[in-house]
Amino acid sequence: MSLNTPSTAKTTRSTKPVCNRIAIVFDFDDTLAPDTFDALIESLELDVETFRQERYQPLLDAGWDSTLARGYALLQESQRRQPNQRITRDYLVQLGKQFQPFDGLEEMFDRLHQIVRDLNPKIDLEFYVISGGIEEIACHTSIAHNFKRIWGCQFHYDDRGEIDFLKRVISHTEKARYLMQIASGQESVEGNGRSFAYRDMPEDQLHVPLSQMIYVGDGASDVPCFSVINDEGGISLGVYKDAQTWDDEIQVSESQRVANLAEADYRADSELMRSLTLALESLCKQITLRQLSLDE
Repeated sequence: MSLNTPSTAKTTRSTKPVCNRIAIVFDFDDTLAPDTFDALIESLELDVETFRQERYQPLLDAGWDSTLARGYALLQESQRRQPNQRITRDYLVQLGKQFQPFDGLEEMFDRLHQIVRDLNPKIDLEFYVISGGIEEIACHTSIAHNFKRIWGCQFHYDDRGEIDFLKRVISHTEKARYLMQIASGQESVEGNGRSFAYRDMPEDQLHVPLSQMIYVGDGASDVPCFSVINDEGGISLGVYKDAQTWDDEIQVSESQRVANLAEADYRADSELMRSLTLALESLCKQITLRQLSLDE
């Protein structure tokens, strides 16, 4: 689906432009569902901790980027297996179809859409995923149809459908480029190294301003996005499986702190759903205030 939807932004001389659109952007692995890398390893009947220590960690020790190291370790594993046991596109698709999202997610999307409709039916709500996980798995889960776009790491497949190279990786810092892409409404991130100059584009030409985004992530890979969203006036939320692990392992500066940190539980009465509801209500009210100047 194209992002090039004309913005509903309008402007007057004395008031800020109005864009009747909000985007909620999620990480995928350990934010919406279990880690796709670990799930793939388990599906191959391998021990995750052993694989990480013996196949993944040596690459990190040799200076590899963590996302590249994960992909390369999987390529090596596939190539050493018997031909009928290798990792193929069809295998990843089937794994995605069996993937179980976290509690409450199936119903979360309708709940949040209803909140927006009740507060202001003129506002559109969009959902996106930006992940360092395996895109082929994420795109075939039961919740995939709720997202306007899903970006993740991709493999290239040979003529037998087997993974044979890394096609796209999304590193920690790369995630922020995709936030800019959502803001601009561009169909794809430019591959020539040019980055979108967000602050050079008039706000009334944006698909959705960063100040009207909510970003939800689970850890270190999301810190650059937390920083960008916070700097531009949006809302960032952290999720966890273990709050102590977050405090021990996730080092953030003051500008990278999240508005709230909650367990990855999307059921109606959870703290995370209350956090998402409050964040959404806050942005809806800001947009409604701007609409008053246009007599909308």
